[in-house]
Amino acid sequence: MKTKNSTRQKKGRVRKLSIPKKKKKAGRKIFPQYIGTLQMTREGFAFVKVEGQEEDIFIKAAKTRGALNNDFVRVAVTRECPVSEGKKASSGKNSAERREGEVIEIVERSTKPFVGIFHKAGKQAWVLMQSRNMPYDIEVDPAEAERLGAQKGYKVAVLVDEWNRHDNLPKGHLVDVLGPVGDNNTEMHAILAEYNLPYRFESEVEREAESISAEIGEAELKDRRDFRQTFTFTIDPSDAKDFDDALSFEALDNGNFQVGVHIADVSWYVREGSLVDKEARNRGTSVYLVDRTIPMLPEKLCNRLCSLREGEQKLCFSVLFEISPDAKIRKKWIGRSVIESDRRLDYEQAQAIIEKEPSDCPDRLELAVKTLNRLAGILKARRQKSGAIDFDRPEMKVRCDENGKPLEVYQKYSCEANYLIEEFMLLANKTVAEFVRSKGKTFVYRIHDEPNAEKLQNLRTFAKGFGYKMSSDTEGRKAAKAINELLAKSKGSAEGVAFKELALRSMAKARYSTDNIGHYGLAFADYTHFTSPIRRYPDLMVHRLLWAYLNKGKSQDKDFFENECKYASERENIATDAERSSIKYKLVEYMQERVGMEYDGHISGLTEWGMYVETDGEHIEGMVALRDIRGDFFEFDEKLYRLRGRRSHKIFRLGDQVRIRVKNANLEQRLLDFELIEK
Repeated sequence: MKTKNSTRQKKGRVRKLSIPKKKKKAGRKIFPQYIGTLQMTREGFAFVKVEGQEEDIFIKAAKTRGALNNDFVRVAVTRECPVSEGKKASSGKNSAERREGEVIEIVERSTKPFVGIFHKAGKQAWVLMQSRNMPYDIEVDPAEAERLGAQKGYKVAVLVDEWNRHDNLPKGHLVDVLGPVGDNNTEMHAILAEYNLPYRFESEVEREAESISAEIGEAELKDRRDFRQTFTFTIDPSDAKDFDDALSFEALDNGNFQVGVHIADVSWYVREGSLVDKEARNRGTSVYLVDRTIPMLPEKLCNRLCSLREGEQKLCFSVLFEISPDAKIRKKWIGRSVIESDRRLDYEQAQAIIEKEPSDCPDRLELAVKTLNRLAGILKARRQKSGAIDFDRPEMKVRCDENGKPLEVYQKYSCEANYLIEEFMLLANKTVAEFVRSKGKTFVYRIHDEPNAEKLQNLRTFAKGFGYKMSSDTEGRKAAKAINELLAKSKGSAEGVAFKELALRSMAKARYSTDNIGHYGLAFADYTHFTSPIRRYPDLMVHRLLWAYLNKGKSQDKDFFENECKYASERENIATDAERSSIKYKLVEYMQERVGMEYDGHISGLTEWGMYVETDGEHIEGMVALRDIRGDFFEFDEKLYRLRGRRSHKIFRLGDQVRIRVKNANLEQRLLDFELIEK
């Protein structure tokens, strides 16, 4: 077999390579070295991402030295980049304008498998790659592949073991046989395999989950506050199976309201160190693909024992508030509880109650929903006044038939019922974080840093080109106020879409940490994740720590929990990437039948190699390659976020309306190519 990139066939490749030490010569240059994760391209060149540095290190194909995508490598920087900090390199830049290096050691091979097509010829077998991140096929043992049930043309997952100096191809072993190409289950499992995510539980984990008792007796009720006689209900999506949060409501004689946020007490059932606990920790989170959920916990736990189902007694961890009619918190209580949900509502049913004309004698459900909705509105307005940033982005949805074929693409918008639940979950998370922080003990916080000042300046410059004046103050909450004012002024306009996109890009990524710096986006000084222990492992850690501290326990090991926070953040990012990949796959599949069709859209992204266009209506994004735009050579101006023609001086800016034709839909690489018809 030949590689996809013959320029590297004769180059030396080793699993672990280091530059030999030589006697120093007078004036000899010493290259700075870094360790980071290698991100490879289809063409064979790569970028190394170093933690704590925004600018990646560009590696030519001949300098990768056998390293592959997601390998942990040591690199020597052989050419420094003179551009400003934070400006990323790309294949389109001249070599004098980017930081370049070479791999000098493969510190650790990636444990993420590659997904490809199994091929066998005689006594040899390969996995043929069609990935954007893997330009080489992988040699495998045909006998081992046959034992695993691999058939020619099947999609498989393969892990690279080695790439020796004189071998043309890397060698590896199959870790899973996924099935026939094009089958929906095969393709969804392929996405999970690509991100090294499981799609089933091992039998011993299932057996342990099945052995957990569902009985609620005196031992289970000890030290729990009883809310079984308090009116309680859940509000969730209509297709939800796991209900991990509920609200209780009671009007008090003093004119205030008692509102309870009740969260499934997963920590009672999932004991630390058990097989189920270890598996949940390894997964880190549930994964929501376009047509299925890969749960963090086995079904008995997530859909039965820990699901707050209507008419069933359930063990919970609760935060109770006494709230005045103007949404001031008068009293708080945190502890373990037992509840029984009276009603199960979906968002549509709750919204119908909210929109219903008030009746003279409302039943208790109507009174609860309407009162809580009014209180939630006050809480939300108060957050926004404090500087919380509300991007209010709709959720992309793909409706599929029973075989997984995409039938409809649409955006799902949040309604008042969504905000009702969200505000009380935020309040519970904030209250728990405040309580533990006041004790000065180690805790798992959900943190969000301030936005990038340089990117905010780019947004300001870009907005000025449209006649919008944005405050120049980028410090603290003033920056949030400036963003909110700009988004409010431009709401509903074409440029407003672009402003929102650039504002989002300036934001830091939220993560878990034991170092509490607050949550910038929510404008909270203290925040954690407490409300979803069925689907997020950090919430389970929070429950355990909270219970220990409520019982006067000593502060836990900070270093241990900081490492757990980093791991949980990584798992969250991987799950998000997999979810996006599944949506992208279905969008490309949907557009395969629409190749040649024309759409109106707007420019949603700009890079040195192309413009991204999002279609109007269905909001499907594809790329127009700059080399395919006829009549001129276009250059990317990063600061002004625009393309400018060298000869015509024609300008394309973020948010501009354009018309495109669907040129190609590559399902294997999940790529959608458009061609520009007119501006």
